Amino acid sequence: MADEKAPRKATEPQFDAGHVPITEEFDSAKRTLPPVAPVAIALVAVAIVVGIVMYIFRAKPVAQGGIDAVYSSQPGEMPNVMAVVNVTLRNVGEKTLYIKNISAKLTSDQGENSDDAASPTDYDRYFIAYPGLKEHILQPLVVETKIPPGGEQKGTVLVSFPVTRAQFDARKDLTVIVQPYDQNAIVLQEAGKGK
Repeated sequence: MADEKAPRKATEPQFDAGHVPITEEFDSAKRTLPPVAPVAIALVAVAIVVGIVMYIFRAKPVAQGGIDAVYSSQPGEMPNVMAVVNVTLRNVGEKTLYIKNISAKLTSDQGENSDDAASPTDYDRYFIAYPGLKEHILQPLVVETKIPPGGEQKGTVLVSFPVTRAQFDARKDLTVIVQPYDQNAIVLQEAGKGK
């Protein structure tokens, strides 16, 4: 019984089964972080899966084409230049392309100007005012045109811009924007021009 009353030595640590000292719980990365190899393998696997998903669902072009020819006219009394823009549009997608809207954008020293394509029903009226353009017209490219997969459509877009003919001829860029119903806009560039 004398042993029970003997004082404990100061160097002996006291052990409490319900308490773990903080120095033992977080004293090294080995005890607190997961092993490096499984984490690295998991990260590589996730990166591969994300890469495959991004490749499968990447944005695919729906159409290709360009501006084939541009003709402009501005009779002396007219304030605006009118342009006939002949374009080719090819559907390289997997579904039918339905045209919702057609417009053009001109970039010149005077800034940017845009115009929606004229309706084919108005062509004759415009050709009375701008007679020099009629000879350059192909079949009009119109809203609601349907281009099947693998199909090609050539046509004319008639637009007007508030610049002089000299300013139009010195343009920096001319683009035709074709907006399908259910896909991204298709931008047709003029060959030899652009940014």
